[in-house]
Amino acid sequence: MGAGATDPVWDISFRSTVRSERLRFTEEPRTSVRFPGTGERESSSHSDRTGIPDRIVPGREYHDGTVAYRLATRLVSGPDDGRGGAEGAEA
Repeated sequence: MGAGATDPVWDISFRSTVRSERLRFTEEPRTSVRFPGTGERESSSHSDRTGIPDRIVPGREYHDGTVAYRLATRLVSGPDDGRGGAEGAEA
């Protein structure tokens, strides 16, 4: 980001770190992240792995692995729900 820019404010921000001494997958994992509903979103997800490759080999054993995962999303635009303005707002 340029000078003076600020990070976006996220509606949801999640961070997790998982560590394993020994890990083995019977099949290649399939992962996905979805945000059902209406409205346009700006989202970001990223994982950093240590000791566990991006491409898992089923049956292979991995040792001393760490996965640090980050996910963030925010609603950029969507249907008017009456929360943001005077029009349609309830007292």
